[in-house]
Amino acid sequence: MRKILEECPSCGGALIVSELRCPACNVGVSGRFRPCDFCRLTEEQSTFLRLFVQRRGKLSEMEKALGISYPTVSNKLEEIIRLLEQPSPSLPAPSPRDEILRQVAAGTVSADEALTRLKEL
Repeated sequence: MRKILEECPSCGGALIVSELRCPACNVGVSGRFRPCDFCRLTEEQSTFLRLFVQRRGKLSEMEKALGISYPTVSNKLEEIIRLLEQPSPSLPAPSPRDEILRQVAAGTVSADEALTRLKEL
């Protein structure tokens, strides 16, 4: 399975996940979801982190496993740490229409009240 896209292939803007689907029963969940912080890692960084955890954080073991120098291992780890310390892109605020529809779906606003509010927009 391919890694989720993080940026728009057209303009480079941040993408949001808007639907999740269960392959077993085909139930879909729609909304606005932010990918996890680790989803921002490249494939190489994810592999590095996986090896790092498997070797219980021992840089000397990473040096042997990857066949690279200790300073290079340390630099790769620092690169990942810097990336994870950056704040995640925030989701754009939902439109008033979307907020009303979310309230209807949550059952906090009746359909009649929502219709009245939508007409006022």
